[in-house]
Amino acid sequence: MNVKAKIFSWDNGYIFNASGWDLKVGDTVIVNFDSGLENAKISELKPTSESNDKEIPKIIRRANIFDLEICQKNRKKEIEALEVCREMAKKRKLIMKIVDAHFSFDGGKITFSFIAEKRVDFRDLVKDLSKKFQKSIRLQQIGSRDEAKGKGGFGICGEKLCCMRFSAALQSVTIEDAKAQQMGQRGSERLSGLCDRLRCCLGFESGQYRENLKKFPKNGQGISYEKRKGIATDRNIMTEQVTIESENGNKKKVSLKDIKF
Repeated sequence: MNVKAKIFSWDNGYIFNASGWDLKVGDTVIVNFDSGLENAKISELKPTSESNDKEIPKIIRRANIFDLEICQKNRKKEIEALEVCREMAKKRKLIMKIVDAHFSFDGGKITFSFIAEKRVDFRDLVKDLSKKFQKSIRLQQIGSRDEAKGKGGFGICGEKLCCMRFSAALQSVTIEDAKAQQMGQRGSERLSGLCDRLRCCLGFESGQYRENLKKFPKNGQGISYEKRKGIATDRNIMTEQVTIESENGNKKKVSLKDIKF
């Protein structure tokens, strides 16, 4: 059996071979990763065939009490390292937001995640950090959704954030998805999630809305109803009604089934 386990707070997780281990979601395990030892938390159980298992790195062990103590000590170090990195980036006037820090389980590497709107030359920052901590340093650029995923929280629906609930990579969401659901006029502040990007849930049903819109005339398109002519000015997918402006300028809502176009 394979499992998906998260090493970094901001990632989607990695697949590991859990053959011989009776594991459950939430367990902490020790794994080989990127030429070193890492602690990871099981996020998903993914049974697969034996042939695939042989090609996937195996879990070394379930974390014992001593391993968990190391993880706890590393977390304290990460908090301190995060502040140091932020101060160094500030002194070098780098336009980047340092989000989180992660100490490898074996203590040989520190990974810092950051957000930046433009390309950032952080080579000197890496040198500063290497000199300060005497460890291998890695800086990884992430997106605002990844930051929200790491911090956690709840959406306006009352459920956990989509980026936390769904481990697979979420599709990108555009304003066109909102417009297809007739929500574009609400304003970006009402359509944005905690990450200040358009809410992931806008992408869940946009395909179905686009399919339904094919049944409707486009805004501005000429139509006929009750032996009269007019122009479609608005559409309501939920009620299957079209707002029509007649030749005399009057507007009226008409059922989709009663018009021709």
